[in-house]
Amino acid sequence: MTKYQLQAASFVLVSFMLGCNEFIVVGIISDISHSLNVSVATVGYLVTVFATVYAISTPLITVLTNRFNRYHTFMALMVIFLIGNTLTGFATSFPILVAARMITAVVAGTIESLSIAIANVIAPREKRAILISWLAAGFSIASVVGVPIGTAISTNFGWQNAFHVISLLSLVTCLILGWLLPKNLKQVPGGIKDQLVLLTDKRIYLGAALILFTAAASYAYYTYVRPLITTTLGFNTTMLNWLLVAIGIMSIISNRLSGTLAEHDGLRWLPRFYVVDIVLLALFPVAMMNAWTGFALLMVLTLLVTIGGSPIQIHFLDVAEESYPQATALASALNAIFFNVGISLGSATASGILSTAGLTSLGWGAVVFAVISLGVSLWLNRSIAQHRAQTA
Repeated sequence: MTKYQLQAASFVLVSFMLGCNEFIVVGIISDISHSLNVSVATVGYLVTVFATVYAISTPLITVLTNRFNRYHTFMALMVIFLIGNTLTGFATSFPILVAARMITAVVAGTIESLSIAIANVIAPREKRAILISWLAAGFSIASVVGVPIGTAISTNFGWQNAFHVISLLSLVTCLILGWLLPKNLKQVPGGIKDQLVLLTDKRIYLGAALILFTAAASYAYYTYVRPLITTTLGFNTTMLNWLLVAIGIMSIISNRLSGTLAEHDGLRWLPRFYVVDIVLLALFPVAMMNAWTGFALLMVLTLLVTIGGSPIQIHFLDVAEESYPQATALASALNAIFFNVGISLGSATASGILSTAGLTSLGWGAVVFAVISLGVSLWLNRSIAQHRAQTA
């Protein structure tokens, strides 16, 4: 393997590590509930808390650390992440668990954004979209491999041991990155104001809104995917692990299609996908009446709902490089920031609907967010076209 291929693989490993840490709660939510004697709905708010802290801390840390050497910043954040995840594994009460999750959430977003920013520098131009789609795929691979394995470990040996395994993975990742990453990366310095001006660009804040409502549409039902599969659809715990693997594989396929879209002006295709999403989500209550139609719907939604991730990320980077080169790191963080704001909104909506209407009604909250996403995607494409016309 070439040095670039090794570096690319190391960044996918980072995404995998982050994905295992963030998403494993979804797979072990019932085990945490039983262990700490709190309700499933209360444990579900761990997703909301993590996403909220992630969304608030990521832009602050990204902007404030932009003037420092990116290699040193990246490695320091990795060590903090390792400490937070290790504390999570030793949590003996729900408040301690929440605090430990907040520590990892504080740094996880900046780690992800720096991964994208560094990858954007080291990747050949023609390979940039594919590499960024693979970074997103790292999170999906975590769903395929990490979450099912973590769920199995949680079921048989306790949920704490699932986090201990992630800590071991994090330590190995730190050592690999310390060896592979370039020590002096090219970056354009900029003050806080110089970077935040990026957010005033209509093409940027519309893209951010699109990410937010897309994530909300997804997590308005995915937050409770385990109870949906076991309680609503009636599959047993053994089948649960295999079905989570299938959903993860579909997510990887979605990420790869997202990379292909990014190479072919993918933003203009997104409104069509959102129309399909709306129709499918409207069928959610009916589909959940049967085990296999319900699971088939979850699979198709996994393929389509977040397929716009790579086109929007490339869009952010292109706008930054063209008009705001001092804010490239912040542009790299926007996808993660607003996706987690969307997770927070979607999971909170899901918890509210679960408490009042039950699992089969989760699709209705997702429909609302999908309709908003459709409108924002049309608006964003119109704004991009207007800018291109003015530039020409």
